[in-house]
Amino acid sequence: MRTIHAALIAGAAAGQTLLALSTQARVVRFEIVRTEPAFAGQAFPGTGAYELVTGIAHGEVDPKSAANASVQDLSLAPRNARGMVEYASDVTILRPADPKAANNVLLFNVINRGNKGALPLFNADVAANVPANNAVQTAGDGWLQRQGYTLVWFAWQGDVRPGGGRMTMTVPVARNPDGTAIVGTVRSELMVTAPATTMPLAGGWFTTGTHAGYATANIDNRTAFADGFRPTLTVRAKENAPRITIPNDQWRFGGCEDTQPDPRKLCLPAGFAPGHLYEVVYRAKDPLVLGLGMVAARDLGTFLKSKDRDDAGTANPVAHGPKTKAVIMGTSQSGRFIRTMLHLGFNQAESGGRAFDAALPHIGGGLLALNIRFAQPGRGWNDQVDHLYPAYEFPFSYARQTDPLTGRTQGVLDRCKATDTCPLIAHAATVLEMWEGRQGLGLTDPLGMRDVADPATVRTYIMAGTQHAPAPLPLPDRAPFGSCYQQGNPNPQTWTMRAVLDGLTHWVRDGQLPPASVVPSIAAGTLVAPDAVNFPAIPANQYGGVSRPAVRFLGVHNPLPVFDRGPGYKAGEISGVTSKEPPGAGTARYGALVPQVDTDGNDIGGVRAVYVQAPLGTYTGWNLFRDDWFTNGFCTLSGSFIPFAATKVEREATGDSRPSLEERYPTRDAYVATVRKAAAGLVAQRMLLAEDATRLIAEAEAKGIRSAP
Repeated sequence: MRTIHAALIAGAAAGQTLLALSTQARVVRFEIVRTEPAFAGQAFPGTGAYELVTGIAHGEVDPKSAANASVQDLSLAPRNARGMVEYASDVTILRPADPKAANNVLLFNVINRGNKGALPLFNADVAANVPANNAVQTAGDGWLQRQGYTLVWFAWQGDVRPGGGRMTMTVPVARNPDGTAIVGTVRSELMVTAPATTMPLAGGWFTTGTHAGYATANIDNRTAFADGFRPTLTVRAKENAPRITIPNDQWRFGGCEDTQPDPRKLCLPAGFAPGHLYEVVYRAKDPLVLGLGMVAARDLGTFLKSKDRDDAGTANPVAHGPKTKAVIMGTSQSGRFIRTMLHLGFNQAESGGRAFDAALPHIGGGLLALNIRFAQPGRGWNDQVDHLYPAYEFPFSYARQTDPLTGRTQGVLDRCKATDTCPLIAHAATVLEMWEGRQGLGLTDPLGMRDVADPATVRTYIMAGTQHAPAPLPLPDRAPFGSCYQQGNPNPQTWTMRAVLDGLTHWVRDGQLPPASVVPSIAAGTLVAPDAVNFPAIPANQYGGVSRPAVRFLGVHNPLPVFDRGPGYKAGEISGVTSKEPPGAGTARYGALVPQVDTDGNDIGGVRAVYVQAPLGTYTGWNLFRDDWFTNGFCTLSGSFIPFAATKVEREATGDSRPSLEERYPTRDAYVATVRKAAAGLVAQRMLLAEDATRLIAEAEAKGIRSAP
């Protein structure tokens, strides 16, 4: 009898387990499309060859589960026969061919607008070629592979269009309970870099050609909706200039050459002019449930780190075990994805525990407008373009604070702290994010009055003298310098970022504490208001045969008020439904601070890498647009590089106060000694790897003093 009773109990428990699994959000099927040698079979020292696995993660989400309740419109998504909401995400895995060569770290790279990252950031000598990097064509110096990392790229953004090797995610369209289309107000900012008459409704600085956009609910732009709403199109010369209305009989929905109007395009026969902001506010239909991107990240991380196989019996394609750690990293938009995922509690696996053990948000301060009805997560946070989209909303810091402008008390890690599911975090940013992206708010109280320390599980590293992504060499040799007033800043981030990732890996895998945060601060006098920066006057010059205008320092930054987006918008969660477009703005401003500089104009605080300590010029985190585009506005995502004069005679003839290269480095040996000293100090601080110090010193010895890094 006892045996029969035990069997009955065991059977009942098994049934309950199966029932629990059937209602948990998870990857139910991992479809492997192909497996092939990576990098033409190239073998890496210590790890050997790598393999590239291309697959699709098919997931299911229980819309009734409390763990998923915060996903906007999940309850309005269609369900399968089991009552679950389905999604599918492209996945690419770069793994050691020999599982024993893996270093027990799964590095999940959050892709950016469908495009793969990580390799050009951490591996030196990988060109910034988006299609080639999407195809994983070159490993450069193979640093990630030599360390034994397994890389995982996964799609999370459901509005990215296929093409160009981009990875895509399939998510459902939300509909009203009666099956009718959901309609809502959408604002789309349009701009062009060359004259055009037709623009996609998703045609912004970051989104043209890569994002689907939302179809208009009525192709007729002249007929009002039942409540009197009529779409509008305006133009202005810069962000804070007055909007000029373009009459509705002068534009229409659809492409100018369409025989059948495309509800995702807009035609302006008079033409869109470069360097202007066009803004269409219209009623759209069929919002995507884009918040499922956070669910996909959570469930894929859980599956690859800890599951042996999917529901169909397909084996987990990566080596894993009890010591395996999952690290999620992302750059720019993708860094904001990570912070938003943590903020909304999606690092807690539905079955319990952490989805990701560590996180590295890179150049991604702020939060991401993903979990919003009719969300446009591809938008940015810049001074001129995309200025009004949700991107930087309180809470700003990982530490919990009270915001005097909204009265809310929050921190980015509140939810994961409550469930003990916070990852270890290394947050890395450039100085451009301080000027243009309000990154200073992550280091201080909301009004910029006092420093605020990181929690014990967080490190922050601000990379002095860097822009959002390094300007590629060679720099343009004549004005206009692309979109900008000055040449871009080519100061590389790779050497610092390798040290940051190495420190994070040893922290999460081996328990070795990383270097302390390295940031400018109010207490040290290295973090100040923009108009308190002692930037030197740098005159127009022709150093190296390139004609440059005088540097125009305005002592301003990208201001941030509290925005009013309507009663359905949940500002503290960067979620909900926006109804007020364009948003209203309060008069009070947050106190975003920026780094102080030395007499050369180079940043004093933060991680001063080799090229800042042995400078060849002034490296800034800001630049201005060329004069015929958004005059005096920040040139989007660009810093400046203004080289030093070669000789004292040239400097004095120009009227430049900055010592020349000749005065700083009288000989090649003097320059090499300066590089060597800087590298040694950074290695001691664990902000530069020894092998990278050797390379930088060797380059200085071989090439000597040159015009740019």
